[in-house]
Amino acid sequence: MTSSERDNIAAAWLMLLALTTAFALSQSYRTVAAIMAPRLQADFGLTAQALGLFAGAFHFAFGALQLFMGIGIDLYGVRRTVLAAFPLAIAGAVLSALSTNFPVLVAGQVLIGIGCAPAFLVCTVFIARRFPADRFASVSGLTLGIGSVGMLLTGTPLAWLIEASSWRTGFWALALCSAAAWAVIFWRVREPAPTTPPVKVPVVAALRSYGALFGLPHTLGIVALACVTYAAFITLRGLWLGPLLIERHGFSLVQSGNVAVIVSVVGMFGPPLFGRLDPGPATRRRWIVGFTLVVAALFGAMAVTRAAWLDVGAAIAVGLASGYIVLQYADVKAAYPAHMTGRAMAVLTMAMFLGVAVMQWLTGVVASAAAAHGFNPFSAVLATIAALLLLGATAFAALPTPLPAMQT
Repeated sequence: MTSSERDNIAAAWLMLLALTTAFALSQSYRTVAAIMAPRLQADFGLTAQALGLFAGAFHFAFGALQLFMGIGIDLYGVRRTVLAAFPLAIAGAVLSALSTNFPVLVAGQVLIGIGCAPAFLVCTVFIARRFPADRFASVSGLTLGIGSVGMLLTGTPLAWLIEASSWRTGFWALALCSAAAWAVIFWRVREPAPTTPPVKVPVVAALRSYGALFGLPHTLGIVALACVTYAAFITLRGLWLGPLLIERHGFSLVQSGNVAVIVSVVGMFGPPLFGRLDPGPATRRRWIVGFTLVVAALFGAMAVTRAAWLDVGAAIAVGLASGYIVLQYADVKAAYPAHMTGRAMAVLTMAMFLGVAVMQWLTGVVASAAAAHGFNPFSAVLATIAALLLLGATAFAALPTPLPAMQT
């Protein structure tokens, strides 16, 4: 390897790390509900269903914008897309901190979701463009692991901050961190000038271009599984973990924050681990189905037992095992021809985060209905997540698989 090639690789890593700062902040925003939930419920009188709506609003906005962000990246590049969108996350955090009623709080979450929408997509596109194809899974896994540092902020540190001040201070702190991340990306990330000017395609025509992707028979199974895997982990870590430990087992806010930090730390090692263990296209899909069933079993165990040690242990195990989700990105990269990779990644990311929004909203509805009928709301929530994982794995295994020619 020449010194010029080493310099290019080092520059690519520095730019990827800069882009990962925005992704890390998006991880913080998507998991604040687990720690803020008790105080938000007290201040705004929220039901479990309303809490699910609060947590899901970010993910709905995040997921709904993925296709548009994919178009933006194709037309304007990684740097310009994330720099244009991320200030909305800062504005949303400020609006949330200043909110005086629940609708304004939800509006703040929607703004944050829009601003964070390109945060991980720009990383995956950057990796696909600047790193060798055989390193996609390992580099993506490492990026997911580094980005999970954002979840550490919404564990013990956020719990301490809320106990010392208020949940509003938490949003102010995240707004400041987001402004710093935007500045780092502006300073460090550079893209080579295109050899030819980008072709300006009308948005409607660009959206129609996704039709070819959805016309392939294996897309449905990929989307069905994508809707539940990441959603299961984030619904636990980002919404129900705090209430589960506090209300079911009597943990304090800081104690539940400590558990959230452990889950997050373990979750940091999962994606890099599975990225390095990627078995390749021949058996990758069997691994994906197998680990989905493992995670479903962990949620099922939490649903039927009420021991604190098991709930804590299973949550930590879910954090580690969910690292296999990085294999879904590698599977998508192998399942479509090169000219469809960007759109396929956007669809996968959209499905994942719309799935989070739906699952968080649905589990809020389930919790409220269970409590109204005298059932334990946490058992109902955990059983629902397990069932959705089983349905997703079944669809992924039973629906058509990619043609062998695409498995590269």
